[in-house]
Amino acid sequence: MRLFRKTPSSLISLLILTFSSFQHVFGQKDSIGFVIFPVLARSIETGWSIGAAGSATFHFKDKEHAARTSNIQGISIYSTHRQFVAAINSSIYFPSEKFIINQQLSYSYFPDKFWGIGKIAPDRNQEDYSYKQYYIYLHPQLMLTRSLFWGIIYEYQHVDDLKYDSGGLFDKEQVIGRTGYQVSGLGFSLTYDTRNNAFSPDRGTLCQVYFNHFAPIFGSNHTYTNFVIDVRKFLPVFSRQEVVALQAYGFFNNGAVPLRSLASLGGTNEMRGYYAGRFRDKNMFVFQSEFRTVLFWRLGGIVFGDIGNVASDLGGLNFKLIKYSGGVGLRFAINKTERLNLRLDYGIATEGNNGFYLQLGEAF
Repeated sequence: MRLFRKTPSSLISLLILTFSSFQHVFGQKDSIGFVIFPVLARSIETGWSIGAAGSATFHFKDKEHAARTSNIQGISIYSTHRQFVAAINSSIYFPSEKFIINQQLSYSYFPDKFWGIGKIAPDRNQEDYSYKQYYIYLHPQLMLTRSLFWGIIYEYQHVDDLKYDSGGLFDKEQVIGRTGYQVSGLGFSLTYDTRNNAFSPDRGTLCQVYFNHFAPIFGSNHTYTNFVIDVRKFLPVFSRQEVVALQAYGFFNNGAVPLRSLASLGGTNEMRGYYAGRFRDKNMFVFQSEFRTVLFWRLGGIVFGDIGNVASDLGGLNFKLIKYSGGVGLRFAINKTERLNLRLDYGIATEGNNGFYLQLGEAF
């Protein structure tokens, strides 16, 4: 699951100025770890921000097999640009991983920026707009074999109170959903997962394919179908303290796709260095690579590079006007046993964008 899928990821792109944490572990068989930290932060999307974030990790165990670490993460933050987000995200692995639940609940009020739709969106097009959004994502999965799962996906999004300049890009490009909307959809997933850790795997493969259909029968104002493929590979190298992480991600839509359901390039999880949503369209592909290594004590470092593009149709998803980004990052192991890292990345994009990102857990 992609953390904070439709929640503005820029609010988790933080330059920490104040940080404190505590962790408590109890019990012999099943343990629970807590991490809570207040933040005073700054990012390219939010200006200065203040709020709190936290994570809880725990295990379900039985005689057959110890499940991977379950986690619940939350954030609540307010910025000097008057942006507010509150979100809860979780991945729960039940005993023997025969049943898995991923979910996200969020509310956001977000003054944002818009450059238009498509791979050609010059800086001079920049317009300000704002919106309120309620978001629900539920994804229960059942085990078919040890590494293969099928699931049901439900997604709900309510966007209203959109404010933008009349006669600007939103009106000229007749952006679907510019007057507010509600979408609700149901779909299915198939997941192959051999990763050895939910937070920071150093070996294994993830291949997830899913589609979600939005239609009036489910309570949606717009009819469209979303198809996603997410492939990740983790390869230990050298002393096994170094890892090469690779990801290929495709996001495709067909139908009348509203604003906040368009493919959005940039942000916390892919194409770091681009303003989240710097380029938008119906379809997108992204290829990412990271080299991760342990430095000393609880510190680690990474180098990453990304390429990607957006297009209105599959034929336009090519290398014409391709987007590039890259950067470096530091990792601090909050929980070494569970491999839960605090990551601080700095990304630089080809269009001259750049920014810091701080997040619990890896980008992928």
